[in-house]
Amino acid sequence: MATDAQQACFEAGIKFGSLYHQFAGTPISPSSTRSMEAAMAESIENQPFCESVTVTIHDDRVADAIDHENGYTELTGSLMDVEMRIEHEGVTVHTRMAMRDGYPLMELVSVDDGAA
Repeated sequence: MATDAQQACFEAGIKFGSLYHQFAGTPISPSSTRSMEAAMAESIENQPFCESVTVTIHDDRVADAIDHENGYTELTGSLMDVEMRIEHEGVTVHTRMAMRDGYPLMELVSVDDGAA
């Protein structure tokens, strides 16, 4: 059986998988980034144990990715940063997704089981 910390980390992974694969490929433009950030965060926060989600879609990256006259591109991990806080059975897990060496890396930032 998984420990509470392991289960909390698993829950974080589920949330990242859902967030990334649910929204990757969505049409995005500089004028729609704020509403997309809110939609993504609110959607994932509906899931069990998810206490907070912060999505930052970088307008400059979106603008740079537009390569046709229609004024939008597809949302990818390279255009955004994400932070999440998951709480499960007294364990708090902080995670983030940010670009590292050209790749949108999802990682654990900290796991706190409340023990001092």
